[in-house]
Amino acid sequence: MTKTSLTLLALACALTLSACSAGKPDAEAAGEAAHTSSSAGLPKGDIRAGQELATNGGQGIAPCTSCHGAEGNAPIGDIYPKIGGQYADYLEHALQAYRSGARAGGNADVMAAQAKGLSDQQIADLAAYFHSMPTQLRDLSNVN
Repeated sequence: MTKTSLTLLALACALTLSACSAGKPDAEAAGEAAHTSSSAGLPKGDIRAGQELATNGGQGIAPCTSCHGAEGNAPIGDIYPKIGGQYADYLEHALQAYRSGARAGGNADVMAAQAKGLSDQQIADLAAYFHSMPTQLRDLSNVN
């Protein structure tokens, strides 16, 4: 290929990608791009629905932000992890494990009580929302 052909190909790809997210807020477009399939076998998550559930709760479900804080990045205590920016698939698997009772330890009792009332779609929505948030997660490899 010539240099001109490569430039045109790159431009066409960029235009196609921008058209896919046209008219959507950046966080929503990024969340959708990063969460197009689930290794947990769940439907595609909806960021706005996840935000609604995370901040207001639902039938028998407390708001996630009441423990994990705004955007999942301001926990009320050291026993609650930051989940903002976490991989959506990780959150989906974790919530499914809490819901089934397969995940134990730490806050498992609290989380199991919350997750048991979640549908697959709600889990996918929450995972999409928290994944779309800015992350404060860090690698612990250099922590003494």
